[in-house]
Amino acid sequence: MQEMMTPATTNGMPRLGMPAPQFQAQTTHGTIRLEDYKGSWVILFSHPADFTPVCTTEFMGFAQIQPELRKMNTELLGLSIDSVYSHIAWVRNIEEKMGVKVDFPIIADLNKEVASLYGMIMPGESKTETSRCVFVIDDKQVLRAMIYYPLTTGRNMDEILRLIQALQTSDAKSVATPANWRPGDKVIIPPPLTQEAAEERMKMTGVERTDWYFTKKSLEG
Repeated sequence: MQEMMTPATTNGMPRLGMPAPQFQAQTTHGTIRLEDYKGSWVILFSHPADFTPVCTTEFMGFAQIQPELRKMNTELLGLSIDSVYSHIAWVRNIEEKMGVKVDFPIIADLNKEVASLYGMIMPGESKTETSRCVFVIDDKQVLRAMIYYPLTTGRNMDEILRLIQALQTSDAKSVATPANWRPGDKVIIPPPLTQEAAEERMKMTGVERTDWYFTKKSLEG
C-alpha cells in the first residue's frame, strides 16, 4: 500500500523550485520512500510500459549512464503502472537478451498514486500509460527540472547527463549556463540588478563581456 505525503502540486502538476511530492512505493528493490534519498540527487522517470521496444532502449541507456550519474551523487528511480513481477521479468529479459544489467529500482505504480502526484499521465496521449517524464530532484528534495516526451520518442541520455552537470555547476558556482553548455565551456555571470552594478560590470576584467547584461567567464584556473 502506497502512502502519499504533502504534495507540492498545482492542478495535479508538480512545481519547479518547490519540495518534490513525497511518496512511499513498492519497487524491484523493495519498499522505498523518496525521503530515503535525501542528501543525493534523484532522477525520477516514468515509462509507458514494460516489454516495449522504445522503453527497452531507454532502460539500457539509463543503465549505461548510471555510473557517471553516481559520480555526481545522483540516483535513478524508474516508474510505470506495471506490477513489480512484470518489472522483475522485464529487467531479467533485458539482461538476458541485451546483455545490460538494470541496477536501479523501478516503482510498481499500479494504483497510479505516484503518477498522479507528478502529473505523469497525459490523457490526450493515453489514459492508461504514463508518459516519458523526467524529474530532477536535488539533494534537498527540491524539484529542479522536468522534461516530458511523447510516447513515440525515446529520451536523450547525453542531455540528461548535461542537465545534471549544469544544475550542479550553477549551484556550486552561482552562475548560469548558456545554450548547449558542456563542462569546460564558459558560464554566464548573472546580470547585475542595479545601475551601479551594471557600471561596475563594464569595468570587470578577465571575462568575455558582450554588454553589461551578457558576460561569460571560464571556471578553469
